[in-house]
Amino acid sequence: MATDVVIGFIGLGTMGGKMATNILKAGYKVVVHDLHRQSAGHHLQAGAEWADTPRALAEKSDVIFTSLPEPADVERVSLAADGLIEGVKKGAAYFDLSTNSQSVVKKIHEAFAAKGAQMLDAPVSGGPSGAASRKMAIWVGGDKATFDRHKAVLDAMGDRAAYIGPIGTATVAKLVHNMSGYAISCALAETFTMGVKAGMDPVALWEAVRQGVGGRRLTFDGLLDQFLPGQYDPPNFALKLATKDVKLATELGRELGVPMRICNLAYAEMREACNRGWEGRDSRAVMLLEQERAGVKIAADPERVKQAAERAKSG
Repeated sequence: MATDVVIGFIGLGTMGGKMATNILKAGYKVVVHDLHRQSAGHHLQAGAEWADTPRALAEKSDVIFTSLPEPADVERVSLAADGLIEGVKKGAAYFDLSTNSQSVVKKIHEAFAAKGAQMLDAPVSGGPSGAASRKMAIWVGGDKATFDRHKAVLDAMGDRAAYIGPIGTATVAKLVHNMSGYAISCALAETFTMGVKAGMDPVALWEAVRQGVGGRRLTFDGLLDQFLPGQYDPPNFALKLATKDVKLATELGRELGVPMRICNLAYAEMREACNRGWEGRDSRAVMLLEQERAGVKIAADPERVKQAAERAKSG
């Protein structure tokens, strides 16, 4: 699907690198930038062009994407000296794929609007495997016409690109999604640790609860990959990044005056796990804290876990 639209992509890390690769595979002309030029090696081999600065990238691009770790990184790349704002074309579109803060998103949106360009928040969900396979949600907030005009590029990266609403709404959806998941993970760590300490085999316990009403809603399926087999390395999604998402969600709650007692407790758990030196492990390593406190170790045979999952699917 070759096109004359030039795509700029900044941030070629665990997620961004795979998304940029899929845009290249779709036949687009791509300009890339990263703090570390070596991260762009295989993109350059595949035909991408290198830009030395975000400004230089913006000068060449019709549609820009950033995939960066922290809101401060996005703000710097977009608004600082030699940033995107200094080179962005009138009429260009800028989608930030990062998990950002709503206030930063709105600030960048206003700055780009003053230059005649559209900025949209477009956080993603699917993890590294989804970024590679295109089985990934992309929530988009901002100008609907810009979303519609460039949906083909979004579809090159994910199979569920959806318009959510005005600027900042996609960021809220992402924070609610991730915060909910980690609050539930912390609760499941407690309940499953209790069940195992009460004498149950962890896989047998999972199969039992999977038959109940909560199990049929797939509430417990997130336990299959890391928690039940006790495998937290290499990470599917690093604890450091997950903790950042949870921090942003609880900060938004404070900004809005929303009490978030359970979510704040989940953040404290994740912060404690980071302080243990587990930042680079999978985000579900936070669940190890409860096992330690209870004196329980959960590490089932991965093959048994796989077989239980298959039985649940066919049942």
